[in-house]
Amino acid sequence: MSAVSWRVRPRGVTLTVAGLALLVLLMALNMRIGEIELTLPEVLSGTFDADAAAHFVIMELRLPRALTGALVGAALALSGAIIQSIARNPLASPEILGVTTGASVTVVAGLVAAGTAYGTAGGLLATLGIPLLALLGGLAGAAIVYGLAWRRGLDGYRLVLVGIGVAAVFTNVKFWLLTIGDVNDTARAMVWISGSLNGRGWEHVTPTALALAVLVPLTLLGTRSLDALRFGDDTVTGLGIRLNLSRALLILAAVLLAAVAVASAGPVAFVALASPQIALRLVRSGRPPLLSSAVVGAVLTTAADLIARTAFSPIELPVGIVTAVLGAPYLIHLIWRSRK
Repeated sequence: MSAVSWRVRPRGVTLTVAGLALLVLLMALNMRIGEIELTLPEVLSGTFDADAAAHFVIMELRLPRALTGALVGAALALSGAIIQSIARNPLASPEILGVTTGASVTVVAGLVAAGTAYGTAGGLLATLGIPLLALLGGLAGAAIVYGLAWRRGLDGYRLVLVGIGVAAVFTNVKFWLLTIGDVNDTARAMVWISGSLNGRGWEHVTPTALALAVLVPLTLLGTRSLDALRFGDDTVTGLGIRLNLSRALLILAAVLLAAVAVASAGPVAFVALASPQIALRLVRSGRPPLLSSAVVGAVLTTAADLIARTAFSPIELPVGIVTAVLGAPYLIHLIWRSRK
């Protein structure tokens, strides 16, 4: 019988534990701060005592939103870590696989079509079906990119180029749909496109948590393949790894993670791009570490949502705007390093 083993990095364990502790602190702050300020004893009683005055605020408004943000951030970061490892490119993310742009096209098309055909009722119906539209669009977009990039195998460089081209087409289709839609439907679509955790409930927590529970162990089993994929294709084949099958399965896992995350909160920008690179530099490993990247993504999204809720109170910004403001300078930094 062959044993399954993993290489454990002390820095990775330290980063994961420290990140989880920081995540708990940020979650506690999210429970306390808002239009209704709560003390720590009120947060504890509201969480565990159904008769407490703060129970509704904690369990129905703040905790589901915070959990959704943490799970979405973890899923996006894990997806980004897988894609960057396969493409061997720090600028790779789910956007180049067509997941986020494909989801955006289907959501905007659904809102515009429903609003045109049925008015307000149709818009409400489309809103209720947004997660399903996003999931189907993300999977369809990834299938298109994968199909166009396949040439007797999958090359990471070709995948990036094809993904950029398909994303550009999808983006222009999205903007065209926004120009022909009703102003109310396009406004609703713009909020979703920005990436928002506003109004998230337990119905958004459950599918994302289930996806992570299934896909995280599967991706950890593929760690050996990810380590080998850093080398050339001939080297990987010489190590006895079925190259195309390994790439396909890992990309499928990355696509599913990103699609579920986008379906829950919209295309939250830069989390999938920045989190793996931050984790890689803190751990000092040869490729983005999976678990550490997921924890960093959860921390970034939770912190960004706290800023989005409180910085301009009583106005709540979409969390994607905050992550974009924080992530854009980091993207410039990555491009500058690549150029050097």
